[in-house]
Amino acid sequence: MKFFYDKKGVGSGVVLLLASMIFMPHAFAHDRTKALEQKVQELENMLRSVQGELQRVRTESDSKAVEAQQTAVEAKAQATAAREEVSRVSSTTTAGTDKRHRVFFRGGWARSDHTHNAVSIESRVAPVGAQDRADRDAWYIGAGLDFSLTNDVWGLMPRTEVLAEVMFEYKHFRTGVAGNALANEPTQLAGFPDNPRGVTVSQFTLTAAPKIKFMEGSKFRPWIIPAGLAIHVISPPSESITVLDPGVMFGGGAEYNVWKDIYIGADARYHYTVGTLDGAKIDGLTLGGYIGMGW
Repeated sequence: MKFFYDKKGVGSGVVLLLASMIFMPHAFAHDRTKALEQKVQELENMLRSVQGELQRVRTESDSKAVEAQQTAVEAKAQATAAREEVSRVSSTTTAGTDKRHRVFFRGGWARSDHTHNAVSIESRVAPVGAQDRADRDAWYIGAGLDFSLTNDVWGLMPRTEVLAEVMFEYKHFRTGVAGNALANEPTQLAGFPDNPRGVTVSQFTLTAAPKIKFMEGSKFRPWIIPAGLAIHVISPPSESITVLDPGVMFGGGAEYNVWKDIYIGADARYHYTVGTLDGAKIDGLTLGGYIGMGW
């Protein structure tokens, strides 16, 4: 019995040993598989995290690249606009900003508001002789200088230039106006017959005025003279032998830059004097053109 029992116990142990040898590798394999699956899951999570970070970096890089491209495009546009502005200004203004001054030569038509009474033609003092009058129409020639003071009215108005103009002009009304008794050869006051000499009627004007010129940087530039001083010298003198008469000049015009420092323009000016110059009234208009050069 004991022997049998011992044999039975031994058999049971052998059975258990065999069972453990069969089932333990499967258990170890299951645990190992589970660990590997967990490791794979961790690696997949890490990979997804790395991919997300790469996508974020790529998105930020693309955004920064777009911003940099837009900035470059804007900078290029601004640089192009600046170059065009510099080119336009350099091509439309005088050759360099140092040539803002002008010398100009004028000519055209003039008309006096009144006929010219004078000591040696029509005279109320000595109403003897031909008593002829000059025409009211005349031609004129002249010249002047423009000195640039500021190109933006001292910071108040951009692209608006202020210049100081000094100008002179000569008006010719008529040659050969029949003289009165004082211009008779010999004088009729001594009882000689009517033999009038020809008298030339003319006028010289000297002016100084501010000139406001608009559209700085453009080829075409209008301008005005709000008011300026004018000194007139008349010939022949008034009946009181007076030759000087001060007055006010108003003007306006425009000019065009035809080539480099060469300009052509047209202007109209009106001269006004207060009262009469001992019987002579010399208000009048000039209308004509000019050619100017920068210096």
